[in-house]
Amino acid sequence: MAKVDYYEVLGVARDADDKTLKAAFRKLAMQFHPDRNPGDHGAEAKFKEINEAYEKLRDPQKRAAYDRFGHAAFDGGGGGPQGFSGDFGSSMSDIFDDIFGEFMGGRRGQRQGGGGRERGADLRYNMEITLEEAYSGKTAEIRVPTKIACEACAGTGAKPGSHPKICTTCDGHGRVRAAQGFFSIERTCPTCGGRGEIISDPCETCGGSGRQTQERTLQVNIPAGIEDGTRIRLSGEGEAGLRGGPAGDLYLFLSVKPHQLFQREGADIFCRVPISITTAALGGQFDVPTVEGGKTRVKVPDGTQTGKQFRLKGKGMPVLRSAQMGDMYIQVVVETPSNLSRRQRELLEEFEQASSEENNPESAGFFARIRDFFGGA
Repeated sequence: MAKVDYYEVLGVARDADDKTLKAAFRKLAMQFHPDRNPGDHGAEAKFKEINEAYEKLRDPQKRAAYDRFGHAAFDGGGGGPQGFSGDFGSSMSDIFDDIFGEFMGGRRGQRQGGGGRERGADLRYNMEITLEEAYSGKTAEIRVPTKIACEACAGTGAKPGSHPKICTTCDGHGRVRAAQGFFSIERTCPTCGGRGEIISDPCETCGGSGRQTQERTLQVNIPAGIEDGTRIRLSGEGEAGLRGGPAGDLYLFLSVKPHQLFQREGADIFCRVPISITTAALGGQFDVPTVEGGKTRVKVPDGTQTGKQFRLKGKGMPVLRSAQMGDMYIQVVVETPSNLSRRQRELLEEFEQASSEENNPESAGFFARIRDFFGGA
């Protein structure tokens, strides 16, 4: 029976580019795949025909030969059924790596090679600083227990004077292939565990891992204006990689201790200050500390009410990596006197008798609205 033209099999024009060929093959291969058509011998035959057409046309040299001589270009070249050559398993593996690689964890060229040089683990270090330290910044010294490259074997894992040997099972690739029907299945090498190397004489110091545990001392720069919850990444300061692999990173998580006087919101600082009823009524002044360690004077006008805020421009926190500064807000709270003596009580009673609605406009207005609400009763 005469073979159908390869271009007709894939449903593409003879001048189709590689992208068009691949798209056509992908669509047809998924449509007629045996797993999607169990027991359908027609679909199985069509699937083989599609694979044969794409295997020939995807290769520039084979395609050129086919365009010139047709099917005769491959007569006598193999002997397999329907024109499949003797290296069918290899060519099919290449085809499915190319087409379905993204569904199977990446193409072979993108997989990590052998050598066992795995990247080290990332580490986390929690650090607490004061608000004053967050204001000015600091250089902190931290001690981190971690895994470093073994000095005895220089991180190779092999005993000094010896060297790791290439795994003969996988030839150093770390993965082996096995044919299974029409497919070639790739898996981790069982001999070397995917490392690609065999250490027959391991280092006595690290037991062949190429690493040992040690506490390291690091200098960390905390910039001025840092905020609570900030994460700082120190590249390459994590655990050493396995058998000479690249080191992981160290992540420094910062928290700022609660302050006994100040609350922080972004770059602004808030401070709640209680004042006496006489200071609020007659006016006055008081001194408050600032976060940088100084102090400033706040003047209170007469008749100040609870909740009144005073803004001190530029007295807040620095903005991270900027010349800008936040502000400081002083909120006053009028304190009601307690534990009164007899004389103090008498004076307040005299003051109450001498007071009028003009002295308490807010309360007078509020109770007036209540009377209106109840119909003026």
